[in-house]
Amino acid sequence: LAKAPLFLDDSSALSILQLRAKARRMHQQHGIKLFVIDYLQLLHSTARRAENRQQEIADISNGIKALAKELKVPILVLSQLNRELEKDKNRKPRLSDLRESGSIEQDADVVALLYKPSNGDEEEGSSPDQEAVPVNLLIAKQRNGPTGDVYLTFLKSCTRFESAAKISGEDIPADT
Repeated sequence: LAKAPLFLDDSSALSILQLRAKARRMHQQHGIKLFVIDYLQLLHSTARRAENRQQEIADISNGIKALAKELKVPILVLSQLNRELEKDKNRKPRLSDLRESGSIEQDADVVALLYKPSNGDEEEGSSPDQEAVPVNLLIAKQRNGPTGDVYLTFLKSCTRFESAAKISGEDIPADT
């Protein structure tokens, strides 16, 4: 990883126009093959028609989609979920939980939502000293593929996600 061509830009409070200009320049100079934006709600729009935050996020989302098409590279965008999800800890996140705009859902080719599965008992959860924590990655939208849960295990000491096998009774061979 130390020798990987990885470029970080931690500029704050960028407008979508500034982001697009930087991305074009980095793509031209370094042949960048993937951009990661962490996170969408930190960007702002320069459009005069952005009357509210939802419209501003829509302009930003549209700008990112146009940039991906222009440069022909994937752009991974991290976004917050809204607070409504915290009120019901037993439900899975859904596309409507994306914070501040339905345009994120509309513009994205893939939407993946990371969450801790509930066992229905709010008192029981992963303890702070638990090394391996079960986590689900819900593929809520995928333009050209299947959707559904991917079962993962988060390994705290490595800060890493690994595939977790989900075994049902049907998967265990019967004694013959």
